[in-house]
Amino acid sequence: MKNFIVRTITGVIFVAAIVISFLNPLAMVFLFALVTGMTIWEFCGLVNEREGVQVNRFISTVAGVYLFLAMAGHCSGRVDSDTVFIPYLITIIYLMVAELYLKAKDPINNWAYTMLPQMYIALPFSMLNVLAFPQAGAYSFVLPLSVFVFLWMNDSGAYLCGSLLGRHKLFPRVSPGKSWEGSIGGGILVVGVAVLIWYLLEIYFPGESKMNALHWAGLGVTVAVFGTWGDLVESLFKRTLGIKDSGNVLPGHGGMLDRFDSSLLAIPAAVVYLFTLTLLK
Repeated sequence: MKNFIVRTITGVIFVAAIVISFLNPLAMVFLFALVTGMTIWEFCGLVNEREGVQVNRFISTVAGVYLFLAMAGHCSGRVDSDTVFIPYLITIIYLMVAELYLKAKDPINNWAYTMLPQMYIALPFSMLNVLAFPQAGAYSFVLPLSVFVFLWMNDSGAYLCGSLLGRHKLFPRVSPGKSWEGSIGGGILVVGVAVLIWYLLEIYFPGESKMNALHWAGLGVTVAVFGTWGDLVESLFKRTLGIKDSGNVLPGHGGMLDRFDSSLLAIPAAVVYLFTLTLLK
């Protein structure tokens, strides 16, 4: 009972912090720069426990946070020049060249584990800025917040439908608890919520979104599918490392990777979907 209460309180604070941050562009940038740094720091700490792996935890974290901030500056229009990305490129080059002098037994391992958090964590989080500043630097909380709402609804729907109707395992090798029935139920709930968001925008914020109901439904399906894959990817990561939770920074919820695993594939997938529809420039 105590763990349930702690988990509930943490969950409420977690959701409230994300929702409130999206109402202000500076708050959004600050929060997710922090989230990016904490997630990369956690990831590097986990892989450094593997035999023969030595990732520069500090520089990798600083590089990922800088990429997020550089993308925020670029997308918001506060930074006009693309040269804002040069320090990030220099850092990546340094992390590669440094292996020449560290005399590691297996430098390929180090290179792989050093680049992985940049691709798996820093890049997806930086794509939030593309969603948040969709039109020539004008900020809008609708798209990035909607992605997280879809992820939360997908998790809730999958849990409820899976608990009541789950019979067929979705991916037993990686996550025995997930079922096809739960995933389908979560997806249906997300589509319903997506259409509801479209309806509410049409009534209260006409002109805020260029998407019709079908576009919103497609975005919901995209987030649900890739969010599920994101969850499975992190489950495979933890199974490979032989751990239950990625950390304990969030009481009752595990680590940063545990809380944001779904978004790490859903965010870039949403960006690709919207660019495919030419709804982002």
